[in-house]
Amino acid sequence: MPEPAETKIGCKAIMRIKKDGEKWIVNKFVVGHNHILLTPRSTSFLRGHRGVSKVQKKLIMTLNESGVPTRKIMSVLSKDSGGDFSVGCIGKDVENYLGSQRRKIFEEGDAQMLYSYFLDRQNKEPGFVFSMQVDNDGCMGSYFWADARSRAVYQYFWDVVTFDATYLINIYKMPFVPFSRVNHHHQTIMFGCALLVNETAESYIWLLRTWQEAMLWRAPSTIITGDDKAMAKAIVEVLPNTTHRLCLWHILQKFPEHLAYVYNKFPDFQKDFRHCIHETITTDEFEQEWNLIVVKYDLGENTWLQNLYSRRDKWVPAYLRSTFYAGMSTTQRSESMNKFFKDYVRSSIMVSDFVHQYEKAIDARYFKEKEKDVRKKSTRAIMKTPFKIKEEASLVYTRKSFMIFQDELFNSLRYQARRLSLTGEKAKLNRLPEHYVLDRWTINAKSRPILHIPCCDAQVSVEVDEPTMRRSKSMIQLYDIVELASQSAEKHNHFTLALEKVHKEMLAMDEHVECSQAVPANDDQIVRSQVVLNFSQTVQDLPRVPTKGRPKSLRVKNPKETQITKKRRCSICKNEGYVKNNCPSI
Repeated sequence: MPEPAETKIGCKAIMRIKKDGEKWIVNKFVVGHNHILLTPRSTSFLRGHRGVSKVQKKLIMTLNESGVPTRKIMSVLSKDSGGDFSVGCIGKDVENYLGSQRRKIFEEGDAQMLYSYFLDRQNKEPGFVFSMQVDNDGCMGSYFWADARSRAVYQYFWDVVTFDATYLINIYKMPFVPFSRVNHHHQTIMFGCALLVNETAESYIWLLRTWQEAMLWRAPSTIITGDDKAMAKAIVEVLPNTTHRLCLWHILQKFPEHLAYVYNKFPDFQKDFRHCIHETITTDEFEQEWNLIVVKYDLGENTWLQNLYSRRDKWVPAYLRSTFYAGMSTTQRSESMNKFFKDYVRSSIMVSDFVHQYEKAIDARYFKEKEKDVRKKSTRAIMKTPFKIKEEASLVYTRKSFMIFQDELFNSLRYQARRLSLTGEKAKLNRLPEHYVLDRWTINAKSRPILHIPCCDAQVSVEVDEPTMRRSKSMIQLYDIVELASQSAEKHNHFTLALEKVHKEMLAMDEHVECSQAVPANDDQIVRSQVVLNFSQTVQDLPRVPTKGRPKSLRVKNPKETQITKKRRCSICKNEGYVKNNCPSI
């Protein structure tokens, strides 16, 4: 709670000076103060003594764009300055500076800045695509984007895709819809993403058509989504030949919600139901057990269960045994990506900022993939059994794929060993048949060139501007010199004199024209592109809906997650809030 205080207390203490030729003269000096004087160390809290330096501003922006909260930014500044009293500013000053940067974005327009960035990015990277909806009033609607790298990767791993819309991101509370799947290392990767203004069938139809156009109209074999009618309608219209599977995990979470009375009345229902879903192999087995459960627990009149049963071919494993899913049976891959992005974004982030944070997150994912590639090439897999077929497989598959292959082979050999011991036959496991090797799990899964997407090298990151590169190299060299200078007073004095000399020489250099072109004169300006374009269309921001405080969660939760937890009740006095061990009546 703020503590109101008056800063004007009528103190007459003053020292006034003026310049007389080459001298400074004190022409007025009043010594007396009407308040307690502060120590020199405490003056760092006064507004007139505080300020955020140019170097600190750059560091603050770097940390903020990396997702570091303000309180931790202050910890970094304190550590870098030698203590809290040496920083020169307080946490409120950092918050005010970041707030001023956000206000500048609003002055230019959040949507307009995003539109400008997309056009600039497309100019630099021909393979980058985006689409933005604009209403009759010029307000920003839904938008989708994908870089060349993501579009190229889709051509290698297009078979199974999942997308989900359970994460509300940015100040406009727009659902974040990522398209994802697993690569040859079994890592979750992205095929583009979108922010939607609503979750209607029309929005999903627009999104799927836009996404398919970006992916060269190559439809996935299978798509996994949540149980959403709008999504289902859009998939039928845009992807009629794609197998649509519902997320099994989400469906199972709804059973306790809709059949709570059955769970409470019949303790064996959950065990029977799980056996029916997970243990049945054929559709006939499932149908037989399902009918027994419906009769046994009197569920024939339950309309929700009947509706779910009518779509059993989209979620029951027995109906989907012959469909390839690459280890993905639920949308939890998308939800894991939502959790991953949560480390990069905040609830108050603007859409233009979110795009940059998204790119950082994607770069981090591709860095992990590159790390797996290097580890595969520089190490050897550990063999559980000395078979030549496994050595051959270890050279073909990625490390994760080989581990899965090795476990399956080991389990199969245990069965074969029992059979061979009875028949006296010898196992022949010398070669790995090529027709059994699926290219998407091998180390060469991405070796095929993609001709229709320009600049689609999957390992190339977003281009870094030259001023940033020069600044980074200079800082690395300077840190080494500063470390040496801190070792003794002699080294520190030598470094200080040399630094002053270099500083004067650089100020005297006639490169102000080149510097003004490379770096804006206003250091407070947030630089995101090196090309300034004139846009014929102006895009307005969406109206913001003010909320009280930070939302408890950005993810859309189902009713089971938001239900009130039952309070503990004492079995002796029957009061709530404690159990009998803590009962005051004992």
